[in-house]
This record gives sequence, structure tokens and C-alpha cells, in this order.
Amino acid sequence: MATGRTHRPATRSRGIPEATVARLPLYLRALTALSERSVPTVSSEELAAAAGVNSAKLRKDFSYLGSYGTRGVGYDVEYLVYQISRELGLTQDWPVVIVGIGNLGAALANYGGFASRGFRVAALIDADPAMAGKQVAGIAVQHSDGLEKIISDNGVSIGVITTPPGVAQQVCDRLVAAGVTSILNFAPTVLTVPDGVDVRKVDLSIELQILAFHEQRKAGEEAAASEAAVAVGRDDTTDQGPDGDVPAVMPA
Repeated sequence: MATGRTHRPATRSRGIPEATVARLPLYLRALTALSERSVPTVSSEELAAAAGVNSAKLRKDFSYLGSYGTRGVGYDVEYLVYQISRELGLTQDWPVVIVGIGNLGAALANYGGFASRGFRVAALIDADPAMAGKQVAGIAVQHSDGLEKIISDNGVSIGVITTPPGVAQQVCDRLVAAGVTSILNFAPTVLTVPDGVDVRKVDLSIELQILAFHEQRKAGEEAAASEAAVAVGRDDTTDQGPDGDVPAVMPA
């Protein structure tokens, strides 16, 4: 099986937009669930609903893959799983290193979904000498002094950073210098990388802040709706007559 260092996904060379690339994992997740249920075909509407997009966008995305489905039948689930997996490079072996084996790093190391999606945790690295040799998810943690050799020996092109923010850039620089060309950054800081290096940032605090914004807005809308209802109730009361059912009529 090919390794990640010598084979790169062909999505950019084929002109697939980044927005489409970002949705391919959503389609793959939905298709994998269908495949596990032995569903042979799926319509664009059903798959779009499962992936959380509209069907027109899905059909446009699949057109970049050269997959158009069959009228009246839909898309072949198993073929689409293979096709999207191939486009994402998941039919290859991608060795990954995780740097920073604290709570988050250890949790990622223990995540069982990497192997089934084409990713192999090749090494766990930490700067704390006390961590060296400890077993996490069946893998011995190695000291960061050997980072460059670890990357070279394992043919790593993808690095995951789960360090404190103060050292994340330094770790990033070492990863890049050692030949890593794709980085998944969990540290709450912005990394600077040279051209040719891809960085994906996962900031849980930012996602929570966005959710807090929406919760605040919903609470404000509910409060405004309640005030409006009270105001309407007052207006109805003032328009009622003495018996409360017809408007009062003043004598001329």
C-alpha cells in the first residue's frame, strides 16, 4: 500500500473547489452509514438530507467527480464510497504523528475512527521527559527531541498539534522543516506556515462562542416575542367594551 509521503490526493489538480472538498467527508459519512445497512442505491435528495446540504449542491459537487447517478435509480452507494474515498486519498496509508500528549492528545490517540478512514497513528510525541515510554492507546510516547527522526523513519506527511498555544508555532516549524506538509492544529493560536503547507484549525472554544451567540440571539427573539404578545394583549383590552366582547361606543 502506498504511503502518504509519496502520494498526494489529486483533488486540486482536477480543479475540485475547496468548498466541495470540505463537503466530501460529509457525503462519505452518510454513504458509509448506508453501506453498513446494505442499502444499494440512494437518491440525491435522500443523500443530501443525510449530509445536511441541498440536493442541487450535492449534484453539482458530484459532477466534479464525474458521477451523475442514474435517472430513476439514484447513485450506487458502494461505488460512491470508493470514488469519494479515492478522491480524498483514503485508499492510501497516511501515517500521522500527534504532538502534545495531554488530555486532548491522548483522547485523539484513543480515537478508533482513524484506522478505518485510512489514517494510522505512527507516533505520539511529547516534550515532557516523564511521558517518554508511557503507553497511550498501545503506543509508547516518544520525546520530542527525536521528532525529526521519527517523522523521517515513519514517512509522515500529516502532523497533529495538541500542545499549549505558546509552543505550537515552534512545534509547527519543526514539523515543516522535517517534511510534514499538512497540519491539523488544535492549539488555540494561528500558525504561520510556508507555501505548500496546509493547515486546518480546530478551535473548540470558538465553536462554543458561536453557539453562545446563537443562544443569545434566540433568547432575545423569544423575549421580544413575549413583549409583543403582552403589548397586543394590552391593546385588545383597551379596545373592549364594558362587557369585554365589543368595542365601547361613546354617545354623541
